Amino acid sequence: MLLNIYTLAPLASQVAQIIGQEPRLGELVGIRLMPEYYPVPDSHSLIVDEEGIIVPLDWYNETPPFQFAQPLAFTGPHLLGLVYARLSNYQRAYELLARLPLLVEVDLLNRLQHGATLPLGEFTAPEEGPFARYRAAHNQAVLMHYGQLPADLEEVKRQYHTAGGLAPNDELRAYTARHYAALLADHGQWAEAEQLLPLAISYALSDEGKIALKDLLYHVWLAQLTVPYHPGRLEQLKTTLWEVFQFYEQNGKRPQLALALTDAAHVANLSNSFAEALGYINRAIQIFAEEELPELLANAQLRKGTLLYTWAQGGQPQFYRPAMEAYQEALKQFTKETQPDIFADIHHNLGVIYSEIPDEAKKKSIWASVSTTSFREALLYYNKEQFPYEYAMICNNYGNALTKYPAAVKTDNYARALEQYDEALSVRSAAAHPYERALTLLNYLEAAWFAGHNTDQLDPARYATMLAYAQEIPRLVDDASLRAEAARHLEKLELARQALALT
Repeated sequence: MLLNIYTLAPLASQVAQIIGQEPRLGELVGIRLMPEYYPVPDSHSLIVDEEGIIVPLDWYNETPPFQFAQPLAFTGPHLLGLVYARLSNYQRAYELLARLPLLVEVDLLNRLQHGATLPLGEFTAPEEGPFARYRAAHNQAVLMHYGQLPADLEEVKRQYHTAGGLAPNDELRAYTARHYAALLADHGQWAEAEQLLPLAISYALSDEGKIALKDLLYHVWLAQLTVPYHPGRLEQLKTTLWEVFQFYEQNGKRPQLALALTDAAHVANLSNSFAEALGYINRAIQIFAEEELPELLANAQLRKGTLLYTWAQGGQPQFYRPAMEAYQEALKQFTKETQPDIFADIHHNLGVIYSEIPDEAKKKSIWASVSTTSFREALLYYNKEQFPYEYAMICNNYGNALTKYPAAVKTDNYARALEQYDEALSVRSAAAHPYERALTLLNYLEAAWFAGHNTDQLDPARYATMLAYAQEIPRLVDDASLRAEAARHLEKLELARQALALT
């Protein structure tokens, strides 16, 4: 069933009769008797009792947090209109609710759900009472927050604060606080969000509410993690994450479970628990595939690819091939036309992978060819004019890859690498990017010894460039290992000068 209506025994036959009016609607809607079944506060539930129709809070964030009048009169058009709205069949909902006041609110929900711009002041709540005043303030904040309105951030915050103060009970106050905290997180106001969420958790009445708030709280913590990672915060993250995805698993919320597992994989990786991280992300991928959620599946494949790529770069080259496979799966969704930035990021990493992937010698030329293609794809998007920092990073890594390609008959890969390093250095200035510049200078020096000649054939122009670069590195960084590498090149250059009688 896609939607459950929770009702009382005396009303069940009437509910069934109304649902039965619509062809095959009963195949999508289940009728559950209370109190044997407890209504779930999500987007797949409606309640019909002696007071009327109640639309439960959606703590799982599956629909916009717009709140309807409670209760609504129990009529056939009202019930069917809400059922079809919950099933995202808005055309039929509009037909059933034509000329009824509820149509305005269902239309607002539809436009919110599909990202339409909504003018301020469109929502009004004519009914009186504490809930009505709260509902009006809450919905106005929601329309300003999620309706793509040109509203001032401080104004939206004030509106959420007003709504929270008007909430007639703690569950509604916590629900408004959850979306207020989401607004703060969206704008990077982590400290305010982190202060608000634990308070909301303390007064939320339902388990679903507490978990939804904890879900957002761990995302706020995750966004603030910086190196070096504080062990206490990592443990706090892992404990909260475990509680969240255990709840989702026990309550059959598989998409939410998979999202939490994806985050758990990231946290496990930060804790150097590689096997645990891989287990989490693989399980998330399986769930997204089974639930037929292609965009979320592609994102999980992307996360898996990056996870494996990081391990491979850390000295475990056996992970390059599975990283490549995960990235290639992600590219089925993240195309050049739909997500050009992600497409370029993946090809950047694939360029490195193809140059490093362990394989027999006769296949290395094939890997070199596809590596070059991937780097060029990345540079088509991350051009020098619009994305200089990314452009320099890709050029630097392309240069490194060229030094690993097998020798070519008609081209000098080391000379091509120097061209890429020169491009990177044109962006990585001493003033703006001293550390990155030092790394590229060292890469240039390593390749320059092999570009077009042996050491004893070093020409004066190349020698002068190399000497200047080696002398520049100690002025850029205070890193002992980088300075030692520069000193090694200076010693080698001195030997070359003596051998070739260069001045």
